[in-house]
Order: sequence, then C-alpha cells, then structure tokens
Amino acid sequence: MAGTTTAERGERQQESSGPPPARRFARRRLRLLLAGAALVLLSAGGVWLLYGSQWLRVERVGVSGTTVLTPAQVREAADVPVGDPLVSVDTERIESRLRRKLPRIDSVDVSRSWPHGIVLKVVERTPVLLVEKGGKFIEVDDEGVRFATVSEAPKGVPALELSVSRSSSAAASLRRFGEGRLTREAVRVAGALPAAVARDTRAVKVRSYDAISLEFGDGRTVAWGSSEKGNAKARTLAALMKAAPGARHFDVSVPTAPSSSGS
Repeated sequence: MAGTTTAERGERQQESSGPPPARRFARRRLRLLLAGAALVLLSAGGVWLLYGSQWLRVERVGVSGTTVLTPAQVREAADVPVGDPLVSVDTERIESRLRRKLPRIDSVDVSRSWPHGIVLKVVERTPVLLVEKGGKFIEVDDEGVRFATVSEAPKGVPALELSVSRSSSAAASLRRFGEGRLTREAVRVAGALPAAVARDTRAVKVRSYDAISLEFGDGRTVAWGSSEKGNAKARTLAALMKAAPGARHFDVSVPTAPSSSGS
C-alpha cells in the first residue's frame, strides 16, 4: 500500500496547527476588549451604587458612651448629613466638630455602619477637681483641662483652691510655674489619692508648687507638699490615718518621715 505523500502530510500539519496567527490575534483582542468593557461596566455600576443610588445613604446616627451629655446633644453637634451617600461622609470633620462644640468630649470615634448608619462612640472627660466661680463650678479633668461649667457640684469631686498670696514668697512660685502648671500639680495630687480618701476630700489647696494640702469634709487636713512621690505619700497617709484615727492633722510631705497631731 502506497504511503502518505508529502502534499498530504503538509495539509494534515496545517489542519492540526489551528487557525492562522492573524485569526488567533483577532480572537485574543476581542476577549481583551470584552473583559475591559465588563470591567468598565462593573466600575461604573459600583460608583453609581455608592454615590448615585438610594440604597447606601445615611438614614440613622447612633450614639454610645454618653454619661452627662445626651445622645440628642451629640447628634445635634455632629450635624451628620442625613440623606447623603454614606461613602462621602467626612468622618474626621465630624470628629473635629464634636470636640470643638462639646468640650466635655475627650475623644470620639466616628465610623460607618453599612448600609445606612453612622456610629458616634463618645468618651467624656471626667472631672477630678472643681473651681468655684460666680456661684458655678468649672470642671477640671485629669489633664488639667477646664472643660465645662455646671450649676451644681458633682458629688465626690473636691474643690481646687489656688490660694497663692502675691505678697508672700509663694508669689514667686506662681510667677515661675503659672496657674496652669499649679492646677496640673493639684490634679496629680488628686489622682494619687486612694478612693476612700478621695471621697472624703473636700478641697485641694495650692499655696505654691511644693505647698499643696488637702482638707476633708470633717475639717481634718493633710500637708501633702509637692505632687512628687504621690503613690508613696498615698500609702503613707492611709497607714497614718489607720494608726491615728483621732488625729486632726497629717503631714506626708516627706513620706519617709510622716507625722500626725491633734485629737
């Protein structure tokens, strides 16, 4: 039987090699064009969904973490653009607006809650001292920030009394450190007090940087000195009050050599 001719072998090789290169390129190009068109449509659809549709818009504003402030106050100050696309809400601007309008807010986290919400998580400042002025009370937080004025003194928060005499040597302390620094020193003292002592403290009095004292509601007093070594002074005071329950005056300005007197 005669074998396959050269011409026949050439025809079979051409058939097995597929379409010509030009046709293969055209098909590849068509697939790329179709993929690109699909990507454009998907992108356009995504943009429309986020910005143009009515599906992903702000409908509610949630508030958490308030104690003195009310959720309504926070919502009003936040001024969230209800009805706007959720993706376009400027959360950093809302945070800045809240801290500016409501100084009682120490920090706030503004986040999106898909598909329709904005959530405001608030942390309020806590007063550790009060400054009485004009029959009202200015609240001072643990950083020495005077953040709010209230008509009634919060319970359990001692008063800050800056009784620096400008005619004495203490005036030099005021000039050197300034009222703000002395206030922060008083805050440090208040922060070092044991809870039981803090509850009984009526006032933290500051005559100079290193002459800070406490006055309890029952008239007992404590010479604290400067705010340095606050933890050691707090431990010493607790032990001294336990050892001399009838004393009227305690001195822990030098915690290694405390003293008590009066009865």
